[in-house]
Amino acid sequence: MVVEGIRQTEYTLTGLKFDMKYMNFRVKACNKAVAGEFSEPVTLETPAFMFRLDASTSHQNLRVDELSVEWDAMGGKVQDIKAREKDGKGRTASPVNSPARGTPSPKRISSGRGGRDRFTAESYTVLGDTLIDGGEHYWEVHYEPDSKAFGVGVAYRSLGRFEQLGKTAASWCLHINHWLQVSFTAKHANKAKVLDAPVPDRLGVHCDFHQGLLSFYNARTKQLLHTFKAKFTQPLLPAFTVWCGSFQVTTGLQVPSSVRCLQKRGSATSSSNTSLT
Repeated sequence: MVVEGIRQTEYTLTGLKFDMKYMNFRVKACNKAVAGEFSEPVTLETPAFMFRLDASTSHQNLRVDELSVEWDAMGGKVQDIKAREKDGKGRTASPVNSPARGTPSPKRISSGRGGRDRFTAESYTVLGDTLIDGGEHYWEVHYEPDSKAFGVGVAYRSLGRFEQLGKTAASWCLHINHWLQVSFTAKHANKAKVLDAPVPDRLGVHCDFHQGLLSFYNARTKQLLHTFKAKFTQPLLPAFTVWCGSFQVTTGLQVPSSVRCLQKRGSATSSSNTSLT
């Protein structure tokens, strides 16, 4: 396809499909007298944002399987038993020349943190394994309604292993608590805003990194629940927390058209609270 007569320095292509690669885009400048040389071809992509949950970051009480997490009250104790067995306690020691000793197991390299930074204490958290450093991305999370506490959001990789999601300046989240009484809040830097909306069982997360917008939606009705406005100074990681419950994540999703419309229409009048920026 040839597009002629472009008089501006920008041109918008429409009709491109989601999660596709388009080859051999090139441009050249023309005036009434002469045309210049074509530029080098460039590739335009519309990639899907896909990630998995990084089990090496997760709290020991969380059982992580690719894109699902289940609370396991015995998880930490089981790990402690395994650690003691590895140290030769509670079992017969292996011979010194056993091939099982000193053989490192392969580890998947991710853009998250290493196992030594695994969340612990009351930070029942797990991070995604893919950094967000630009563009717009959307994913959805379905959590079981009987979960006692659940949180979803984003965090800098520097989030401390003892720190809880939304209680530091390095994380932003929506938090749902079904313990004793129901609460539905947006949290950042240890400040909370109570949300006046029905608590959905499926949440949509829309992150526009360059615009500094993090929005949460009822994934079924696309009702806007809350928008954080921030200046992200570091790449982000999807972040989740759960206590006495479970959840599943869906990635590789196109930003819904209704979400794009709501963002444009409500950029100045969204439900964002300036105290939570």
